[in-house]
Amino acid sequence: MAGPALRILGIDPGLRITGFGIIEKNGANIVYVASGCIKSGGADLPGRLKTILENLREVIGEHRPQQIAIEKVFVNVNPASTLALGQARGTAICAAVDAGLPVSEYTALQVKQAVVGNGHASKEQVQHMVKRLLSLAGEPSADAADALACAICHAHGGRLGKLSTRGFRVKRGRLV
Repeated sequence: MAGPALRILGIDPGLRITGFGIIEKNGANIVYVASGCIKSGGADLPGRLKTILENLREVIGEHRPQQIAIEKVFVNVNPASTLALGQARGTAICAAVDAGLPVSEYTALQVKQAVVGNGHASKEQVQHMVKRLLSLAGEPSADAADALACAICHAHGGRLGKLSTRGFRVKRGRLV
């Protein structure tokens, strides 16, 4: 018989939109709890970060997750965009750490591989598989689906196919 359910909050950080998704894992079963998006609007950078922090604190307070899974930042062509995304991600991590929760990090490749079976899956494929895996009535928004996918990846032990990725980095689609 399985022990008590484990509640996991997945976070897809973004400066304009931060997705969140909460699932419960009980044995091999995963169940949808809640999801949504935090929209930080057109405020200046400190105002946006404050919105992300306050809203994630509210989500954590309301849903009481026991663990946090967050998507790692990818480096893109625009350094300013990468830096801004990193600040949003750091703010999300601060909300988790402030609540005393452990944080696990996963690359987009790991998350897509765990949920879709293909590390290069499209956003639509992720949305569709999240809907199927959690038996949702409709497809969640792209940001909420990414957050739920991150939580699902964590629930499955951060496994890439059948190989655990704990202690490894993914570089160009390979474990290093």
